Amino acid sequence: MTTALTIKALDKVPMIGPGDDLATIIVDALADNDLTVENGDVLVLAQKIVSKSEGRLLDLNTVLPSKRAEEIAHATDKDPRLVEAILAESKSVLRRVPGVLITEHLRGWIMANAGIDASNVASSDGEDNVLLLPLDPDKSCEDLCEQLYVRTRKEVGVLINDSFGRPWRLGTTGVALGAAGLPSLWDRRGEKDMFGRELQVSQQAVADELAAAASLVQGQGAEGRPIALIRGLEFGANENAPSRPAADLIRDISEDLFR
Repeated sequence: MTTALTIKALDKVPMIGPGDDLATIIVDALADNDLTVENGDVLVLAQKIVSKSEGRLLDLNTVLPSKRAEEIAHATDKDPRLVEAILAESKSVLRRVPGVLITEHLRGWIMANAGIDASNVASSDGEDNVLLLPLDPDKSCEDLCEQLYVRTRKEVGVLINDSFGRPWRLGTTGVALGAAGLPSLWDRRGEKDMFGRELQVSQQAVADELAAAASLVQGQGAEGRPIALIRGLEFGANENAPSRPAADLIRDISEDLFR
């Protein structure tokens, strides 16, 4: 498979708002950075610009907290309106302690605050806006792949990444929420190792690895570089690595040893 990758964060990306055409913005940003895409490239988009373009803003001033939200807010020292929004985006609450609320998102991710965030989210006078995750990140990536092909005539992969905390390890790292045009999960079971032993459990989280690598150049603060271009991802003719959505990375609860 791949022996070298190049990762380039794009400068000169404008602020994104509801209804913005991300495919056009990506193509323009590539041109502004003196770049063009090639077949097999992967474009990594920060979740926030996808959510903003899809109008996933929520004004907390429009949220009426339920009794349950009030109780959880008291236990976690969080805004009851925010907690109500988190509950609306979640299947279940897994952990709640002061300062921390871990839920299972409607799409199956285990994460803090159902991914709802206020950082780098603008609010006009009288608003208190937060940003929700995209409704269907894999579909968003599929649509962008098609739109980018129309504009460039190149077959590229598209990945949406976000910053996740992790159990047992400090710090956040990039994780793939959505993907199209690449093997998000590469099942290598049945292959042989260097000594001829058959791999029994090896499944490589390709999309998560790319998401984490891209986040190093995108930044997670005020860098303003939400798009990264990854070049060099290749799989040999004998490597069975079909395209798979990022949803395939979510472990089924029947295999979850920690819940």
